[in-house]
Amino acid sequence: MSTFDRGKELVEGSSRSPGDQPATLSRYESQKRRDWNTFGQYLRNQRPPVSISQCNSSHVLEFLRYLDQFGKTKVHLQGCIFYGQPEPPAPCTCPLRQAWGSLDALIGRLRAAYEENGGSPETNPFASGAIRVYLREVKECQSKARGIPYKKKKKKIGGTSDSKGDDDSTSSHHPFS
Repeated sequence: MSTFDRGKELVEGSSRSPGDQPATLSRYESQKRRDWNTFGQYLRNQRPPVSISQCNSSHVLEFLRYLDQFGKTKVHLQGCIFYGQPEPPAPCTCPLRQAWGSLDALIGRLRAAYEENGGSPETNPFASGAIRVYLREVKECQSKARGIPYKKKKKKIGGTSDSKGDDDSTSSHHPFS
């Protein structure tokens, strides 16, 4: 086995012998690993490169803003004639952004991955108050701009839900699949 292959196995968290079958990961675990590797690559591409131990909430916020360029959710600007309309009748030049639900789910996976990879909960940059504030601001901004209120899902009582089952405004389809 080459040094590269050994390093690749270490990065990917593999500890199996050459003849073993790889363990099948759940969709969540696969996505978490992919997100963790993507974030690590983002940090390595910074000038100068940033190690995960040097990473703080500012790096995480920069990463979230960087991801906006790959977004698929139209977020109308305040001056746009379609601001606040969930289904505008015509196209406009407003930017595409990452949807709040996608960012929220991403932060949840990265927060878990950080601790699974040896990070301390006390120093977890994904659990920072600055990240929570940013996500709340994105949620409020997108809700107003798109005219789609995000409602908290009500807790189920006795196996039934108090909220409508067809409300997918808080779903978190993740675009990094």
